[in-house]
Amino acid sequence: MQTPKNEQKLHRGLEERHISLMSLGAAIGVGLFLGSASSIKLAGPAILIAYAVSGAVMFLIMRALGEMAVENPVAGSFSRYAHDYLGPLAGYLTGWNYWFLWVVTCIAEITAAGIYMQFWFPDTPRWI
Repeated sequence: MQTPKNEQKLHRGLEERHISLMSLGAAIGVGLFLGSASSIKLAGPAILIAYAVSGAVMFLIMRALGEMAVENPVAGSFSRYAHDYLGPLAGYLTGWNYWFLWVVTCIAEITAAGIYMQFWFPDTPRWI
């Protein structure tokens, strides 16, 4: 059965709240829950204040990055802004630091998922 031509186009219906919730889910990750449990056990409710302060700092950094993107819209990642405003070495180091961060983050997320899988299914080896 053929669909009419007007129904074959994608509907761009994502609103700001949808994108915000998707970014929140992507930012939280499995490792935050695993790390939060031991942190709360060690520091108590004070860790919530530390998370709130860290979140506020990250919010300000992202707002500043957004302002730079509006003022100087260029193709590329934020390492391009480091290159333009701080010099080529800063841009190079920022780009490689970002790449290394994602490698370490992926490994940490997979490890955290393995720990949860071993907790829920004790007979399953952690490497699976």
